[in-house]
Amino acid sequence: MKIVSACLMGCECRYDQKDNKVDEIEQLVKDGKAIPVCPEQLGGLPTPRNPAEIVNGDGFDVLDGTAKVIDNQGNDVTEQFLQGARQALRMAQAAGAEEAILKERSPSCGSALVYDGTFSKTKREGTGVTAALLLRHGIFVRSEESLD
Repeated sequence: MKIVSACLMGCECRYDQKDNKVDEIEQLVKDGKAIPVCPEQLGGLPTPRNPAEIVNGDGFDVLDGTAKVIDNQGNDVTEQFLQGARQALRMAQAAGAEEAILKERSPSCGSALVYDGTFSKTKREGTGVTAALLLRHGIFVRSEESLD
């Protein structure tokens, strides 16, 4: 069993209420091999919502309390991202998931790249908050881009 970012299976749950549908991911869900999650919605954020980026670090730093998640209006949404990560982990553990396929560059789900916190579309190496929490709990995390 896997968990997957819900936007990758076609749910319109991105910050801009669009999706990032990948047919292969949708098929995993249809076949009962994956459970879709949207950590940002699970954390209580609305859809649509302001875009957010991790400031002063990556998801591991957010987990450790040394970085924050801030939206483009300056609102601190760190607690919602942490709550969403905890809920996604709970779902993964309940389902017995050993792997997650998550949306690259997302402040929740990025597994190798995230935006740098300046809202300039600049990317840097790092993980999102949910990806970091899953990794800390022994769940293998990769991006949809690794499916190519």
